[in-house]
Amino acid sequence: MSYKISGTLNESARILVLKESDWSIESNIERSAGDYEIENLVSGTKTVVAIDNSGEIVGYGGVSPKECINGVGDRGVFGGGYDGINKIKLNNIDYITISSPGNATDFGDLTVEAYVLSATSNGINDRGVFGGGYSQSNGPINIIDYITISIIDNAIDFGDLIAKRYCYGSISNGTNNRGVFGGGFSGGNTIEYITISSLGNATYFGNLGHKKERSAATSNAINDRGVFAGEADKIAQNIIDYITISSLGNASVFGTLTKVRYSIASTSNGINNRGVFAGGHYNNAYSNVIDYITISSLGNATDFGDLLIERRQMSATSNCVNNRGVFGGGYNGTNFSHCSNLIDYINISTTGNTVDFGDLTVCNRGMGGTSNC
Repeated sequence: MSYKISGTLNESARILVLKESDWSIESNIERSAGDYEIENLVSGTKTVVAIDNSGEIVGYGGVSPKECINGVGDRGVFGGGYDGINKIKLNNIDYITISSPGNATDFGDLTVEAYVLSATSNGINDRGVFGGGYSQSNGPINIIDYITISIIDNAIDFGDLIAKRYCYGSISNGTNNRGVFGGGFSGGNTIEYITISSLGNATYFGNLGHKKERSAATSNAINDRGVFAGEADKIAQNIIDYITISSLGNASVFGTLTKVRYSIASTSNGINNRGVFAGGHYNNAYSNVIDYITISSLGNATDFGDLLIERRQMSATSNCVNNRGVFGGGYNGTNFSHCSNLIDYINISTTGNTVDFGDLTVCNRGMGGTSNC
């Protein structure tokens, strides 16, 4: 959830919001005289300090912020991909309001065009990161870009992955601020991580149990478990692996998908603890299957329902505890140029088939998707 603090200033001042849990500064902004709101806050009590131009300080302790009714937490973004109609790799970013069906809108651009990349975020702290992919001019890349999800603008360079990887999965533990990237072509079975709020290059985390090329990943957010699923090596193509995101180390076996397939899409309802895996491709057949797991409980996946159409190379994201998952793009043709602009959605907490949501701005597949929930 996203929270806000509101108040009134008699004159212009700098406002500091301190989290009383650890006394770190959560917000540091200037505001003019009059009413103000400070959004994008996490839950928990705060101390608010206002400093005017003369240096006079006014403080208020033990402030409990209110939930933002229509604040951040509900924006989904899809970046990069491949436009099969025009046969070009893309750097555009689309966005949607996840709770409101409708067509996507242009958000801005990545720093480089990239196809079959991956994305994650630090939740309501509002930073989204896009990493790796396959570039039009440079082949596999290791570039990481970032955006502030609630602010429409172009992406900015964050740092670099260790490996130039593509067709891989990425996850985070939400506001705990660790982003993890694992598997993919060029990346093999290695896992690496970043601190999402701090610009810099990725660091080695550990290894997946199998090579996971053309895979997907999701997590139960601050509950700290991440899962990777999809194509692995020739022996274990439906294996689901898991890690504890805050603890470096190798992945362990979680269970299996209901069907062997690759180029799937995955998302979850965060701390509500359900992960879903949708679509994919295997043995020249496209899939509309959606599986689900309880992320905190090891075991095999169970059938959830079906996508509107069979397709692979979709991107997925959700508004987390608000339970809506969306799947964007993909393709289901035999020709490399085929693609879809379809977005469909599910209620993650209840099994069933997807419903039409709207359209992406272009026909697209192989995007990275995330949200600020």
